[in-house]
Amino acid sequence: MSSRHFLQLDVFSPHPGAGNPLAVVLDAEGLDEAAMQAIARWTRLPETTFVFAPEVAGASYRIRMFSPQKEVPFAGHPSVGTAHAVLDAGLAAPVDGLLVQDGIAGALPLRVDGDGAARTIAIRTPRASVAEVTEATDPRLQAALQGWALGALPPARMAGGRSWWVVELRDEATLRALRPDWDAIAALAESTDSMGVFAYARSQGQAWDLAVRAFVGNGRRFEDAASGAANAVLAAWLDSRDALPGGARDYVVSQGREVGHDARLSLHIDAAGDVWSGGQVQTVIRGTLDW
Repeated sequence: MSSRHFLQLDVFSPHPGAGNPLAVVLDAEGLDEAAMQAIARWTRLPETTFVFAPEVAGASYRIRMFSPQKEVPFAGHPSVGTAHAVLDAGLAAPVDGLLVQDGIAGALPLRVDGDGAARTIAIRTPRASVAEVTEATDPRLQAALQGWALGALPPARMAGGRSWWVVELRDEATLRALRPDWDAIAALAESTDSMGVFAYARSQGQAWDLAVRAFVGNGRRFEDAASGAANAVLAAWLDSRDALPGGARDYVVSQGREVGHDARLSLHIDAAGDVWSGGQVQTVIRGTLDW
């Protein structure tokens, strides 16, 4: 058993309690896959990440991330949060404003802006693609979307680090009032090998451009408080339809209010079409883990 540096963070959060929780284990050398999975079950957080020395030239560090059920190839909020933890621990420093994370999804750069409590971090997410576009009358979707007042764009299944159905609602009030049918969401997720439904609506007169809700039906059934990866595949979908909010390539998302959070995520689509997903991170717990 070894004593390892351990952090619990709040990601995409301007203050503690607003974003998505994440556990980070630094000094992960010597932990095998079974041990990492056991720690992730013990933390009972959406994801737990483990930091290793880099093995690829040019990488700042190596990462593995686990949900309580399985290893995850890529997720946005664990990537952004882990970069925050690595910077605070002095394990790496940005080069020309960038860190490089090495993991299952490959070497991905993270842009670091500012210092201290005002620092923001954004990761260039894996390329997402449109897997299929359909209608709300599709038999696979009918039960999950029953009674939903939909917006202008059709439902689509996006393939990225994770696969999501993206569904536009008529307006923000309609989105926030949704009461999902969890059995139908789970059936849709399982039948289409997706995470579930990522619902969104355009906002008017707010400090954010879109409001979003992530209904996870794959495995545990829950509403995600803040998902960088899901927002990245949505950004790719909107870009593919020339439907980015206000036509801008930078916009802000509000997520998590319906589950007691108030996350803010910043999305940027660069000239090459790559999506950067980020925001602020708060350290909530700092200590050691004996494992």
